[in-house]
Amino acid sequence: MNNPEATQAALSILRSGENFNWYVITLLAFVMYIYFTEIEKKNWKGIAAGLSLYMVHWFFEIMNALIQHFSGHALWTVPTGTSFLLLVGVGVELSLMFSIAGLIFSKLLPADPKTKIFGINSRLFFAIFNAAFFSIFEIFLAKTPAFVWVYPWWGALPVFVTVYIPFFVVSMYSYDWKPKLQKQVIGGLAIVNIVMLIVFAGILKWI
Repeated sequence: MNNPEATQAALSILRSGENFNWYVITLLAFVMYIYFTEIEKKNWKGIAAGLSLYMVHWFFEIMNALIQHFSGHALWTVPTGTSFLLLVGVGVELSLMFSIAGLIFSKLLPADPKTKIFGINSRLFFAIFNAAFFSIFEIFLAKTPAFVWVYPWWGALPVFVTVYIPFFVVSMYSYDWKPKLQKQVIGGLAIVNIVMLIVFAGILKWI
């Protein structure tokens, strides 16, 4: 599928219920169970790591959709394979995965935030490690019909530097932030994302 075809294919299924499948409800239930379990354990640090990554994820997806609106093509698109396309570059399944990715990978963090691994602070080490893992995995995704890197210069390295490093730096470091800062960052990003979705998706219909 070439780039114009991928863009048109993604836009043709954008927030359409035609491809809906009931497994999405099961995935949502799993996500809710995971978070409720962590709440029961009072694992507020892990929850902060999970929600902060998810808020950054939504911010980037909205930016990608705005790039599509203004330039004609997003940096990445999901033209097929999803039960429900939320924005041009993200299906509901992928978004649900990102909703728990930060929480999952926070479990790798040593208890002491000053711990070093290979001479690198453990938070930075796992941020880079996780970003590299996701970037390499995305190479496989880009070889499938379900995920398209639209521009020839957009690939694993720019994804690693400009997308996944911000995702996991915020997530891994937010684990140790004071609760007030965690709430400010997560809440602030949530408000920004919600306002942008209301304006750009709801009112202007740009994304």
